[in-house]
Amino acid sequence: MSYDLLIVVGVVLSVVCVYAAMRIARRKRLLENLPTSKALGAFIGLVELKGTAESEVPLVSYLANQRCVYFSWSVKEHWSRTVTETYTDDKGRTRTRTRHESGWKTVAEGKDMAPFYLQDDTGVIRILSDRAKIEPFEVFSETCKRNDPLYYAKGPRRAVSDSDHRRRFREEAIPLHAPLYVVGKARERDDVVAPEVAYDSDAPMFLISTGTEKAVTTKLGWMVLMWSVLGLIPWVMGVVARDGAVGIDPTNRWPDYVFIGLTYAFPLILGWIWMVHNSFVNLRQRVDHAWSLIDIQLKRRNNIVPRVVEIVKGLRDYELSVQTELAELRSQLDATAPGRSGPDPRGCVPINRVIMERYPELKTNEAFLRLQETLVETEQRIALARGYFNDIATFYNVRLEVIPDRWISKLSRLKRRALWEAEDFERAPVEVSLAM
Repeated sequence: MSYDLLIVVGVVLSVVCVYAAMRIARRKRLLENLPTSKALGAFIGLVELKGTAESEVPLVSYLANQRCVYFSWSVKEHWSRTVTETYTDDKGRTRTRTRHESGWKTVAEGKDMAPFYLQDDTGVIRILSDRAKIEPFEVFSETCKRNDPLYYAKGPRRAVSDSDHRRRFREEAIPLHAPLYVVGKARERDDVVAPEVAYDSDAPMFLISTGTEKAVTTKLGWMVLMWSVLGLIPWVMGVVARDGAVGIDPTNRWPDYVFIGLTYAFPLILGWIWMVHNSFVNLRQRVDHAWSLIDIQLKRRNNIVPRVVEIVKGLRDYELSVQTELAELRSQLDATAPGRSGPDPRGCVPINRVIMERYPELKTNEAFLRLQETLVETEQRIALARGYFNDIATFYNVRLEVIPDRWISKLSRLKRRALWEAEDFERAPVEVSLAM
């Protein structure tokens, strides 16, 4: 009966392993389904970004003294001891034995992080790394004895019990300018009109990695395989233990093991179908969201650009009136030049004061430059939104065709999505005319 219970426990552990494998597979598929966004075109929602870590006020790591945006360090001390213990053998006699124990104990540790910027070829976006899963570089690793200056310089003065006076110093960090791969929820900043990536409890993940996207997904793939294989072991071991207890030769029970393998594969297949279908639904929603981002940027263009143009026109007319009044003032001054008759030039002083009070600054050139920057930035945002939609729609269409995903897409009756094309007046370029 106890061996039957062991089999039940093995089956339960197998189910837990299958669940863990499917969760990791879902995260892997999510990363594969996310197109890479640009810093300038990072829209609100889950985004994938690639760039370098930058900071106006970088941190300095504790052990390596390296400029960085995040670091974590630890100091471990080695100990060993010989233990004598008393026990009772299988014949009821009291015995003593000695055994040697050793290990490493953490005697000091710490970390520090600060908001930083991820920079790519389009600009920067702020990253708030608090509560993110961080995969940093190892920037310092050294083991030394008590006679080394590092031993007490970066470690505590007191030793642990049974210390061998050997310490291991290790530090991980995200160095300044290091390439990063970031996946997280983008939101609006509180201080300026710009996005930032920060922790969100509703987001499926918040990852800051110094590895590449391929390295991250490959690691997740191996974890899926590990959990899938690991789930079969407790079930098989329970059956083998039971057969051995009742005197059955395990080599004669291979049909049972084949049945166990097929039975174990069934929840794996069901889990995979469930995961693929849900990923398709999620991907389809992202395609729809990407399409709405294009409309948002187009409406932004039609709302903002005409207003900026009107402001520039007003500034142009404003400076034109200033130039006219200045020309009149100059003609009056010319009329009072030596050898000419005319009014007293001191009468022009009040006019000059009025002009100075009415027009303290003349900034038409700056206004035109800002208009140009607004137009360029707006068109870049639209282009990035279109590129983001086309990327995710193309990936969605490819997913619908590749095997074995194609079989699931047929069952779900999913259809291809057309790439972006201009269809209405809002998608036409805005004409900017500054003619008189």
